[in-house]
Amino acid sequence: MASQRTRLTRRALAGVALGAMLVAGIPQARAADAPPLPSAAMTINIIDVGGALALTQKGFEDYRKAHPEHVTKFNYTKAPAPELAGKIKAQQDANHLDIDIVLTGLDGLAAGIDQNLWTKLDPDYTGKLPNLDANYLPAALDMHKLGQGYGVTVVYYPSGPLIEYAPERVKDVPTSAETLLAWAKAHPNRFMYARPANSGPGRTFLMGLPYILGDKDPKDPIKGWDKTWAYLKDLGQYIEYYPSGTGVTMKQLGEGSLDMIVSTTGWDINPRVLGTVPKSAKISTLKGFHWVSDAQYMAVPKGIAPDHLAVVLDVMAYMMTPHAQAYAYDEGYFYPGPAVKDVPLSMAPKESQDAIAEYGRPEYDALIKDNKIETPLDANTMVAAFHKWDEEIGSGKTK
Repeated sequence: MASQRTRLTRRALAGVALGAMLVAGIPQARAADAPPLPSAAMTINIIDVGGALALTQKGFEDYRKAHPEHVTKFNYTKAPAPELAGKIKAQQDANHLDIDIVLTGLDGLAAGIDQNLWTKLDPDYTGKLPNLDANYLPAALDMHKLGQGYGVTVVYYPSGPLIEYAPERVKDVPTSAETLLAWAKAHPNRFMYARPANSGPGRTFLMGLPYILGDKDPKDPIKGWDKTWAYLKDLGQYIEYYPSGTGVTMKQLGEGSLDMIVSTTGWDINPRVLGTVPKSAKISTLKGFHWVSDAQYMAVPKGIAPDHLAVVLDVMAYMMTPHAQAYAYDEGYFYPGPAVKDVPLSMAPKESQDAIAEYGRPEYDALIKDNKIETPLDANTMVAAFHKWDEEIGSGKTK
């Protein structure tokens, strides 16, 4: 039970990652020369604010074992994403930086870009990080570009939004936004999604509805989501309350107090692996479905010593190899997980293969192949969408 709570908390932390940075073309520049690798091994400090350590730690440790001449030890710490920028800036201002690699979602990356905290990696060090654009999966490359060269996309997934339900209790499975609304009306308080600002599935549901409903501009929640806001108000009549995290919805689905919830690939697979949700739970999509993707990044604070930077770049290059990427399958927690091409499940550890074989879904391959994958909203627009949802949809009903 303790490990289950830990994994769900970790998953929820990943879900809190916000929308993307404003897209800006990565400027053309001559690649810098990486510092030479040092002659003595060192300790490398990694901080995780988005949950990606669960998918990457084995890769980091493989590097340490393969290159003891460079790394004696990786120190791992975790922190909430909102604290990241202030923590790094304080260390930089004090000229006492002790963080070498940051694992973060787009929220932490965006805050760091805004405060000029990161080392430019792409294209400045593409000599050490070669062929990133060519090696990424297309949708992972889109997420990488959102980082404006300050972060390297290390894990990626198409996310959602998916509808997850208990088949023994739901016989008339909704296949469109209209039939979902009708189902919720006929079964009040049996459908739920969590507050979008605190939930990956809630967020993807919010960003995915404009595509499903055919709204005027899916990238403009203020002026282009008239159908979405009206629909969410109608739907909200039949939702008892909005929890502050996805884990509550999974627990209630598993316990039987809910029949249907909003989910993503990882939130579908991993809680069933853990036993929070019964293995028998099913998923479906709604007519007009588009994926809304998510990713985690490796970033490097400005000001780390040249010898540390040399090792960090070498580590990052290793983390983009197929062997290291295969660990991202995990137990379906960020399914699929790998950001680069040509990393089949057969390359993953046996425990990952077994978990996906038993709890994964064959239909995911076709859903990922046959449906467009959209990038999230940019950071400022995402905040505006969350604010509007909190005021107009969740007000008085969020717990």
